[in-house]
Amino acid sequence: MQMAEELREAAGEEEAEVAERMAEALLSEDLPDAVFGAPKAGPGMWASLVRIIEPIQGNTLHMIRLDQNEAAFSISLVKFANQSDMDQQYLLVGTVKDYQLSPRQVECGYIYCYKVASDCTSLELLHRTEVEDIPTAICSYNGRVLIGVGRLLRIYDLGKKKLLRKCENKHIPNLIVDIKARGQRVFVSDVQESLFVLRYKRHENQLIIFVDDTNQRWVTTSCLLDFDTAAVADKFGNIAVVRLGGDINDDVDEDPTGNKALWDRGLLNGASQKAEVIANFHVGETVNTLEKATLIPGGSESLVYTTLSGTVGVLVPFTSREDHELFQNLEMHMRSEHPPLCGRDHLSFRSYFFPVKNVIDGDLCEQFNMVDPAKQRSISEDLDKTPNELSKRLEDIRTRYAF
Repeated sequence: MQMAEELREAAGEEEAEVAERMAEALLSEDLPDAVFGAPKAGPGMWASLVRIIEPIQGNTLHMIRLDQNEAAFSISLVKFANQSDMDQQYLLVGTVKDYQLSPRQVECGYIYCYKVASDCTSLELLHRTEVEDIPTAICSYNGRVLIGVGRLLRIYDLGKKKLLRKCENKHIPNLIVDIKARGQRVFVSDVQESLFVLRYKRHENQLIIFVDDTNQRWVTTSCLLDFDTAAVADKFGNIAVVRLGGDINDDVDEDPTGNKALWDRGLLNGASQKAEVIANFHVGETVNTLEKATLIPGGSESLVYTTLSGTVGVLVPFTSREDHELFQNLEMHMRSEHPPLCGRDHLSFRSYFFPVKNVIDGDLCEQFNMVDPAKQRSISEDLDKTPNELSKRLEDIRTRYAF
């Protein structure tokens, strides 16, 4: 349309008719995406759609196009306890209208509620709920749904004309990026302030923060490892494992009266209890996803991560102290015997933002097979092994978890 308008304006009086014909031809021309690529959106322009795909053949079974300038940010399958059919699944999609990334501006957000067909091949729109900020994260929670709307954490239930807000917490500082729930505990990641753990008290209908992290982390994603432990990844390429200690009590109360003493209210201007950092590791690339998974049939579970530049990595737990000590010593020898090409100190790189803790660099240990045989022999003699035995141990830990 812009090019057609420029054609009309550039043409003189004699060429007006020709320019008009050219402009109409330009507007009516259908450019195939396969040749010319998909049309690029202008600044501040968004387009999103909801699609059901049959994964084996890759066929699209159902597709819903959202309105112009509406961007989908979150999606989740939810079952509601207040419905007669408890097994009925609902798909919630959080979208935002006229979103501007920097500085962050939002006209309004919407939460679409779709009823999923019994054979999972189609969606039926029930209603659309308007909210004042971006619905960045959605998580099913005890027959209801937790939704992060900007910096507000809310519990919603299903109504006939829209989702009904049941409870709200306003104490997350910046922007909620991820929500995970396990039992009564809710793990909420903030875009700038790491992890918060909340407890929902049904009788008082309150969401109360009872644990937070002592470090600032610009969290991109999180993954629950068990009831007390979560792994978080940040924008600067770090992965950390954070645990709620055994002495942490989640049977907490807020103090609406203000009667509590100042030193009882919180710790370091935050929650009354703090999480422990179990492990820190600098990957070096922005981590997009974390997932606890079993990669081979009958194998042990590992923590799989993917990064912005396409790396797929695995963090595996040690099951024996002997393995741990062997690889720790091997890593120490490799740091001194096989320094990086650019002369960078390995330990300072892996501790770029937080000191590396309880993680051994498998990539560095794997390079044992690439050093020259004389160095291999001297390293393995120090470890009371032969080079072949060390190579076999490296291969064993690989095949036990991944490939």
